[in-house]
Amino acid sequence: MLKKNHVMDKNEIASLGASLREIEQKLLKPGHQAGHTKIWFQGEEPYFDMFFECNNDEILWFQFTLRGKSLSWDKRKPEWQTGTTNELCLNDVGFYAATKTIDNDHQPDWGFIYLVKSILETRAKEPIFAQALALFK
Repeated sequence: MLKKNHVMDKNEIASLGASLREIEQKLLKPGHQAGHTKIWFQGEEPYFDMFFECNNDEILWFQFTLRGKSLSWDKRKPEWQTGTTNELCLNDVGFYAATKTIDNDHQPDWGFIYLVKSILETRAKEPIFAQALALFK
């Protein structure tokens, strides 16, 4: 679980960013609409994922989960939403990725938002990461 202030040293941030690997497209359901693509990255840690839904290289939806915390953004309502996932709960249902739920925070957790931005910055030269970083402006 992340500490409340989400402080990590630069080496841990770099390690997390470097561990993200793109999952093969054939493992994902196609997008809802024609032209929509989904991109999924998974990190070495359990429950460390990043998802994108795009249309013509434009991010429509983004979700990042790490250590029981979540950050999401949706073009239809372009603001940051943080929350807590059930992935670290120790019950039978929590072991299945398809059952992940997110309990949204009432106020954005800016410490977590800045941590996610720092992790994305480690891969800023890659197009999808650069596009995600542009959402922070």
